[in-house]
Amino acid sequence: MKIKTFLAAVCLGGICLSTVFARGGSEGGSGGSDAPYTIEVAGSTSVTPLMELLAADYAKIRSNVKININGTGSSDGIKAAAAGTSEVGMSSRELSPAEKGSGLDELVIAIDGIAVIVNSNNPLTNLTIPQIRDIYAGRINDWSQIGGGKSGKIAVVSREPGSGTRGAFEELIELKDQLVLGATEFDGTGAIKAEISRNADAIGYISLGSVDNSVKTVNIEGVAATTANVINGSYRISRPFILLTKNASSHQETKRFLEWVLSSDGQAIVKKSWISVKG
Repeated sequence: MKIKTFLAAVCLGGICLSTVFARGGSEGGSGGSDAPYTIEVAGSTSVTPLMELLAADYAKIRSNVKININGTGSSDGIKAAAAGTSEVGMSSRELSPAEKGSGLDELVIAIDGIAVIVNSNNPLTNLTIPQIRDIYAGRINDWSQIGGGKSGKIAVVSREPGSGTRGAFEELIELKDQLVLGATEFDGTGAIKAEISRNADAIGYISLGSVDNSVKTVNIEGVAATTANVINGSYRISRPFILLTKNASSHQETKRFLEWVLSSDGQAIVKKSWISVKG
């Protein structure tokens, strides 16, 4: 099986994300045997839950293929794919110019919103982007400065340096290199949710697809953090989920899997909690 690539664009709210998509073609019948094969995947902890769902469903189709998924952060995933220590990297942010020069093929498999979250007992319902920026930069440091019926020192929670979610969040709210001194940084989405759920004064951000009833999402500029609002462009904090490979050296089972991810079956899984790139 051979994977051909073509350039496409996904547009949200007037912003278009260019990417290389895979289109399958076959040569010599079905292509490949049923010999056991393991695909090593590493990178973004935000992309990891989606990849786990895709891998579980794909195992029903290709039981000979095992997909090992290691959530290590977007920057690590990009480096692993470039170095060949993982066959597939996961990123939840756009690549930097230097990273784009490392010979990687980019495959956008979904679009995700970034939800701003607070403790479930926090009466706050809405924030503006300037308010979020000021909270994370330390210019607003008490809930009473915002209103909404709560007071107390704000506990700022962020992802670790190198996180794709952090990179996308800081870019989208124009916060780069301004994070307040003393902010608590966590590795991984689960740790962020755990901290927010136990700390009544905390604020954080996670993948929209990872939101559950342990935390509360905040409207941004009066717009709820929902998949529908990301699609129509009214919810402004969103980013791509990207898989990265050195396509020339990818095993045919890996190429087959990536082709399936963009198929109607693969994208049906994406649509359960994220935004499909195939309409």
